[in-house]
Amino acid sequence: MVNMFIEYLLIVSCALLVRCQVNLEEHFQNCQTTSTTFDECLKDGLNDLRPYFSSGLPDYGIGSFDPFFAVEVPQKMSNPFFNYKLVLRNVTESGWTQSQITKMRTDLDKNQIRVTQTFPDKRLNGLYEIEGTFFGQKVRNQGTWNLALFDYVQTLTISRKPVGKNAPLKNPLIKVKCNLESCQKLEMHIGNLAGGRTVVENFLDWVINRAWQPGFVILSPVINDLVSTAFTEILNKDFQNFPFETVFKN
Repeated sequence: MVNMFIEYLLIVSCALLVRCQVNLEEHFQNCQTTSTTFDECLKDGLNDLRPYFSSGLPDYGIGSFDPFFAVEVPQKMSNPFFNYKLVLRNVTESGWTQSQITKMRTDLDKNQIRVTQTFPDKRLNGLYEIEGTFFGQKVRNQGTWNLALFDYVQTLTISRKPVGKNAPLKNPLIKVKCNLESCQKLEMHIGNLAGGRTVVENFLDWVINRAWQPGFVILSPVINDLVSTAFTEILNKDFQNFPFETVFKN
């Protein structure tokens, strides 16, 4: 019985070791940057790496980003009907491991990549502080919030200024812009929405979750800013010194 238990532990340990190790040079060996199939090959290769989103790839300096944590995400908006300043704090975002890249287009001459992803279930939560005017009424509030997005589709545009000996900047930052494409269902709950008046807050919660489509016009820029901030931080932290030329050969 003891020997069987030890044998079981060895098998599990070996399985975990195999899963935790990946050679990206071998993983992407068929993805040639000069090939017309490079985008499709890169898309499939990245989708196969989804199990590592939660653990990261330490050998390549890539940390875990599912879930992702952001200390602060500010956002402002102004139009004839409302203007506000919103700050989201201690934000946790999850769902990347279950996501799938459906479209990828690279423009290596411009140092730009466009990635479209679908998320069956994307979750965000944290704290909020908001101050502004809505339809002539002043609002100032803070509390907790959580958001669930189902069958959510986004496109990320990732760009970077040229690098190299003749480049104007030695180590230019990577920039990410998110564009929310579609969402089939949303669930959102905001704490202290009406200053602790439970009946009013329950009613507003019901309205938000039953008739969320019109309010999505307001929410979409917040989500775009949040994801843009998150991925800009991830890429600049983990991919500034990534060995692209070693992993992806011509």
